[in-house]
Amino acid sequence: MENGMGQQHAASDHARSIEHFRNTAYMINKSRPYFDAAHSAGLMAVHGRSTIGRAFALGVGPLNGRPQVIDFVRCSYLGLDNHPTIVAAAIEAIEAHGSLHWSCARTRLNFDLLAELETALSEMFSARVIAFSTVMLANLGAMPILASGLLTDGKKPLVVFDRIAHLSLAYHKPVVADETEVQTIEHNDIDALERLCREKRAVAYVCDGVYSMGGNAPIKELRELQERYGLFLYIDDAHGISLFGRQGEGFARTQFPEVLGDRTIIAASLAKGFGASGGMLMLGTAEQEALFRRYAIPYAFSVAPNLAAVGAALGSCKIHRSAELAERQMRLAQRIKVFDCRVATPEQGNLLPIRMVAIGSEAKAIALARELLDAGFYTSVIFFPTVSQGKAGVRVCITADHEVCDIERLCERILEKVP
Repeated sequence: MENGMGQQHAASDHARSIEHFRNTAYMINKSRPYFDAAHSAGLMAVHGRSTIGRAFALGVGPLNGRPQVIDFVRCSYLGLDNHPTIVAAAIEAIEAHGSLHWSCARTRLNFDLLAELETALSEMFSARVIAFSTVMLANLGAMPILASGLLTDGKKPLVVFDRIAHLSLAYHKPVVADETEVQTIEHNDIDALERLCREKRAVAYVCDGVYSMGGNAPIKELRELQERYGLFLYIDDAHGISLFGRQGEGFARTQFPEVLGDRTIIAASLAKGFGASGGMLMLGTAEQEALFRRYAIPYAFSVAPNLAAVGAALGSCKIHRSAELAERQMRLAQRIKVFDCRVATPEQGNLLPIRMVAIGSEAKAIALARELLDAGFYTSVIFFPTVSQGKAGVRVCITADHEVCDIERLCERILEKVP
């Protein structure tokens, strides 16, 4: 999400170009009117309490009298975030330890349940998995190590970011640029990436597996570049995990061999499709695991995921290893088709659960989202800096727990306003 966040200025430092990747004041000044309007319309910083399925009671205070709203904002694509097995496992973990967290860096002391979780995830995803409190922290820990060259045979790589890589990736460009050269290429521009692979002795590509505004990375083509040039791939599959694979390996992991190897790292969320809390890194080698457990900053200098998060993730592992996972994956696919049969979007026809209803005008997008909320549907209004100025719209997150009739009613409301 580079829009407005960075301006480039040529310079040289030991034969390496230094670029400026942040312009915070510009971003805030340009986006503030949209945020102000969305807050005034009651579309942001909303409070509520979940009830049944995807419904929640809007507002605060006594539940009686609060309007019931159908949520199309949360990214719990399989509807697991209020699953009784996950909730019970979170409570059990806290009761087992008699505490919520230990105030201690993970290089010193760890929960025994966390070891159990990382072992389970490693077996499920055929990788060496390290859990973090969030995906943002997982990426924060990984980016300096990626830039150092220690993952690319001692050669500092050119680190190439997809232009619309999630902000939890793009935010770290200045840190990466302090170590090595950074470039940004157009979205899914395989030709540009291949040119750089031919020109540079080491290249690392940073992208999403499934993009938060819809669409996906061309994994097949990226793997071909990896095999041809030794391209290092860092893929954040936060929105793709759990949706595909027999044990929920995710969009990206299912397209790699059983052995991940030393040229691929996959980051993922434990809080979206997985339905729990936290993030993780899937690593391919014992050397990489040792490196990250000693030198990834959030691991070495911060606390582990709290026990509720660890317990919830263990509960989700049970579901991922049961027949229920495939049932929920199928239900999700069916509900995506229901939406696609009624509302045309650029994502129509793919198996991913994110749909963007393009509007263009920020004011019109905010007005549409407010009208949908008044009709009982909470959706995400999207504008700069998440997308380019003048490219605003409404994002709809479809889940396995949505009732078909609620999806149909949402589509009817959208079509009334957006022919």
